[in-house]
Amino acid sequence: MKPRDLVPLGVVAAVVGLAALGLSACAAPAQPAAPAAVPAAVSPAQLAETTLRVGDQKGTSQQVLLKAAGLLDGVPYHLAWSTFTSGPPMLEAANANAIDIGQVGNTPPIFSAAANGNIDLVSALRSTVGDAVLVPKGSALANLADLRGKTIAVAKGSSANGTLLNTLAKAGLKPSDVTISYLQPSDAYAAFNQGSVAAWAVWEPYVSEAVASLGARELVSGADALNGTGLAGGTALSNGYSLQIANRSSLADAGKNAAIADYVVRVAKANLWAKNHPDQWAGIYAQQTGIPVDIAKIAVPRIALSPVAVDDAVVASEQRLADAFASAGQLPGKVDFAAYVDRRFNPQIAPLVTQGK
Repeated sequence: MKPRDLVPLGVVAAVVGLAALGLSACAAPAQPAAPAAVPAAVSPAQLAETTLRVGDQKGTSQQVLLKAAGLLDGVPYHLAWSTFTSGPPMLEAANANAIDIGQVGNTPPIFSAAANGNIDLVSALRSTVGDAVLVPKGSALANLADLRGKTIAVAKGSSANGTLLNTLAKAGLKPSDVTISYLQPSDAYAAFNQGSVAAWAVWEPYVSEAVASLGARELVSGADALNGTGLAGGTALSNGYSLQIANRSSLADAGKNAAIADYVVRVAKANLWAKNHPDQWAGIYAQQTGIPVDIAKIAVPRIALSPVAVDDAVVASEQRLADAFASAGQLPGKVDFAAYVDRRFNPQIAPLVTQGK
């Protein structure tokens, strides 16, 4: 069978932040809608007439990864790709039924849930490191308490935003004890390089690039943030999850549901391929992101993702992260994250979870 059509839909630009998901800090969270019912199976002919609309991000392109792994060959449905600047606008599109599925970090789905979004977590992957907290070369900051009164850069609503909140809490600090400068990575890199901020909470490959190019030091490394080691002091500050989020209307559609079931398996397989072919993937990743190949070779093993089951541990970890945002006053109230989780594809992913261990 020949590959189905790849329909590029261009780049969708949007502003990152709470407004992108229609979330007001003073509004109470609404009650979530009922999860989508599992539709009946479809025939191969019906699946061949289905178009799956996939949200993508340039820096972490699933289309590029799937193509590199040879997993766009023989796709039994059509794929239509839309590229977004980051996770929040992608979930805005999913909530508006403009896309069927997309992969984001661990934090955007929490804000979507707080806004009573029409989406569910359907598949998960986990990296070998979490987000890091960097300080400039020669910085006198030696422990987490030293962050008090300092200006810290982070992308609002990102996974690193959650890591920063957990880092401050571990130090006994409140967000009001520091100045948080909400900057996207390119702007944060410039501010960090110019000395405008005292610390930067961010993810790979920006961590490896800042360390190699600017002499930055990891006050909290990605491994320490994930494993609770070093200055994390026994507390996991980051969970390392990347999440596949699907629109509930798409999950209720028989053809799209079948396509999503196939797609999440392909993504899991592609990530295992990347994990097993680090040098080959680093070369492609360097071209995709524009970072030097030598830095990509450092970063790629750190950001390698392994498929995991959407289980109680994933839900509990996301709930703790949601609670951290609520405690910091960045959500209007407690979010019941479990109400936005659909575990229907766990059986298809299970064999790949075993391979990834």
